[in-house]
Amino acid sequence: MAFDLILRNARIAGAAPEAPLNDIGIQGGTIAAIEPQLAADGPERDVGGLFVSPGLIETHIHLDKSRIMDRCTAAPGRGTDHMARVAAVKPGFTQEDVYARAQATVEQCLVNGASHMRTHVELDPNVGLRGFEALKQLAADYRWAIDIEICVFAQEGWTNAPETDSNIVAALQNGAAVVGGAPGYDPDHGGQIRRIFELAREFDIDVDIHLDVGHTIDDMDIHLVCDLTEEMGWGGRVAVGHGTKYACLPPAQLRELGTRLADTGVAVTVLPATDLFVMGRHLDHSVIRGVADANALLACGVNCSLSTNNVLNPFTPFGDCSLVRIANLYANVAQRGGEDELADIFEMLTHRSARLLRRTEYGITPGKPADLVVWNAQSGAEAVAAIARPLYGFKHGRQSFSQSLPELHRP
Repeated sequence: MAFDLILRNARIAGAAPEAPLNDIGIQGGTIAAIEPQLAADGPERDVGGLFVSPGLIETHIHLDKSRIMDRCTAAPGRGTDHMARVAAVKPGFTQEDVYARAQATVEQCLVNGASHMRTHVELDPNVGLRGFEALKQLAADYRWAIDIEICVFAQEGWTNAPETDSNIVAALQNGAAVVGGAPGYDPDHGGQIRRIFELAREFDIDVDIHLDVGHTIDDMDIHLVCDLTEEMGWGGRVAVGHGTKYACLPPAQLRELGTRLADTGVAVTVLPATDLFVMGRHLDHSVIRGVADANALLACGVNCSLSTNNVLNPFTPFGDCSLVRIANLYANVAQRGGEDELADIFEMLTHRSARLLRRTEYGITPGKPADLVVWNAQSGAEAVAAIARPLYGFKHGRQSFSQSLPELHRP
């Protein structure tokens, strides 16, 4: 038996700590065999007992408005005009400009272990379809390394902007895979949410909405989202991002919400970097964190993921595109440090994210695509705790990136 590549002595994600190391045989871009001491020929790489996971998944990122700090700064002091600062520069976005900035962000995501991505793109009248066209081209150009699906949405209001609706319909007719929104910036929250679901039904696509950003709990939009998901039978096809208001719920109310989310099949993506930066600015001491407890929602049966959201723009004026850094940040804020809790957090970058994106072909089992990452760690929990470095990765069995570990130069 011969393979295109054999990874020897891998500690495979999901295996018990006492399980023997396995070899992974790859043929034609697919995992063909997994077993200890695989008797086969072909090019080999011994990973020496290191942890091997499927490629990480960015479930919620904004490629189109990443890396714009050279043209708009973050709000000084405790200002809250993040959206206005981005809106002011969007008319200057060209297709070439969006492509170049998004390309730099995607390449940094790649070397940090990402192999799948859902990117949101804004179609407000001040930018039109330029960002969408740029990201469509980028997704095609980088198919060798990452699968990118595009969620189209309105950042600055929808029901009050007829051109926005036209832009979103045009993008959906031209291949956009997901429809989303930001009803918090719309004068008619419910109207925008209902329109999103109308389009989801019309185009038979998934829904991913920026939802419930703030610190009040008596005006949450998640209840309408759950109702519409249930009415349409869209369970498993709806996600909401942020949910900072859920961090403000007392435990009993959070469990009640978690049960409703689980029953209707609405997933939650927590975005720690942005949520920490924008939340609690109305306070001058004892500032609230505003990061939803995804582990608590998991305990209710909710599917949750963690993701990057913004990179180097006024909503989040920092970022290195490392999902394990985001996961570590979340673990610190949510005060989740147990081995099982950290393992669950790593799952929110991998298998739970795959479920959110409905990637049934995902995972390390024979017959699945050989989308793999080798980590300088022994487990997913350790990768989160130590912000482990991904050493190299493969997309469909072809090596897509590599990194070297630091080397001490002793006297």
